[in-house]
Amino acid sequence: MLLITTLILAVMVQSPSATVDTTRAAFTKCLRADMKKALEAKMEEAEYEMQVKSNCATERDAFRKAVIALGRSGGDSEKVAGEDADMQIDDYHANFTDKFKDYKSTNTMPGE
Repeated sequence: MLLITTLILAVMVQSPSATVDTTRAAFTKCLRADMKKALEAKMEEAEYEMQVKSNCATERDAFRKAVIALGRSGGDSEKVAGEDADMQIDDYHANFTDKFKDYKSTNTMPGE
């Protein structure tokens, strides 16, 4: 009986990598929706570049915590895991800024 309970609990708890995947999907979905709103509002590139880092804070923070937890579970120090998380977030911000500029320059919108 104890073995069955343990196995059920083990399945119910998400692995750190699954949590990263889930939170990454939520973060990028939010960034995509935010980019689309900015394009619809005809926001200027410089304004978007400044605001993209402050939007999607809830999703960004959840993703950051998940990346840190994954790094820590793999043996990284808190500092290294935090730096990795921050680097990944910066990469997403840069990627979405580039996408925004591309869509704006071609006057197109992202697909769903």
